[in-house]
Amino acid sequence: MNSADSFYQLTPNDVLNCMEEAGFMPTGEFQQLNSYENRVFNIHLETEDNDNLSTQVVAKFYRPGRWNKESLLDEHTFLQDLKYEGIPAIAPLLLKDEKTLMESEGIFFSVFPKFFGRMPQEFLEGELKTVGRTLARIHNIGAQRTPNNRLFMHPEEYGWNYLDELCNKVDQSLWGRYKASTTLILEFLEDHLDEDQFIRIHGDCHKGNLLHNGDEFFFVDFDDFLSGPVAQDFWMLLSDSAEEREEILAGYEELRPFPQNQFQLFEPLRGLRILHYAAWI
Repeated sequence: MNSADSFYQLTPNDVLNCMEEAGFMPTGEFQQLNSYENRVFNIHLETEDNDNLSTQVVAKFYRPGRWNKESLLDEHTFLQDLKYEGIPAIAPLLLKDEKTLMESEGIFFSVFPKFFGRMPQEFLEGELKTVGRTLARIHNIGAQRTPNNRLFMHPEEYGWNYLDELCNKVDQSLWGRYKASTTLILEFLEDHLDEDQFIRIHGDCHKGNLLHNGDEFFFVDFDDFLSGPVAQDFWMLLSDSAEEREEILAGYEELRPFPQNQFQLFEPLRGLRILHYAAWI
């Protein structure tokens, strides 16, 4: 059985065996969680003194063929950098032999602490300013290293190839307009993206990846992190409200200036996201 088959046929025994191999003591109780790309499980564990109390962790099994080992370790390094600086993001736990990543039958997996929080349906007064401060802290750390094995958010690598993939998948009666519109977006980004401003960013920074635990907002799921413009981490969080933009920028610019030339990227980056998502489907 190849790794892709193993991924889609993971059994409860497979998951629990991996947890034991990683050094944990699962109780046998677990729940599968929603995930578009990976297989993610909420695992209940015995406590170290075996007094029948349990705690919980989240095990993530990465879909084979999407990221290689080095790419996943780049993500873990970013998360550990954030954790070291006290920034509210969920970093992977150390497993057996002090690793954050293990492999079973060609499938990489990692384990994260269980986090309890709520996704904001809408932002209350002052909350976006707090989010802006935290995002600035993330970007300040993101600017300190360059990932070696992650996507580079330039149309050459992150756009034109997806358009090629869709050539025979979009209805041919629509293809001419689809291609023309997408080409305009990609050409604009080629002309206006400044690669010198690219840093490590979250990459998939929407409300579903932002949780509030009652005290502060945590950024979760850095699975799509890449090198790109900081504007990418703004437009998915915001509506078309000018007030929202001003509030999040007020918090952000307390700790980091926002590049003025990136305001014009919000809508083209939205178009790039739609292209990327269509190719993924």
